Amino acid sequence: MRIGEMAKRAGVSTRALRYYEQQGLIDARRGANGYRDYDEADLPLVTEIRSLLASGFTLEDARPFVDCLRMGNHSGDACPESVAVYRRKLAELDKQIGTLTARRADVAAQLAGACPNCVLDRRGLT
Repeated sequence: MRIGEMAKRAGVSTRALRYYEQQGLIDARRGANGYRDYDEADLPLVTEIRSLLASGFTLEDARPFVDCLRMGNHSGDACPESVAVYRRKLAELDKQIGTLTARRADVAAQLAGACPNCVLDRRGLT
């Protein structure tokens, strides 16, 4: 299938497909006319990449998932390398949550000092 059809079916832009190809995550064959040609087997790779990016993973994070699919696995997270990426990402998120929780507490304390009669809830002032 040509790049436009692949982009439409995968829910990405043609520019994204070219970038994924440039990064070595997908391969496009070239027709005699020079146009990119994708296989049906490329669609799950692009879908996996898109899903991971939407969840906050980087393209480099996506590489083990794509490799896992290329090895014939039914899912990109069926390989130990992919599970390791999940674990690393969860650790990063836990650290970010801790940092944000501490920042929120600091800001809430500052707000309470600035407005002693204000009632604070999870969203801030009420």
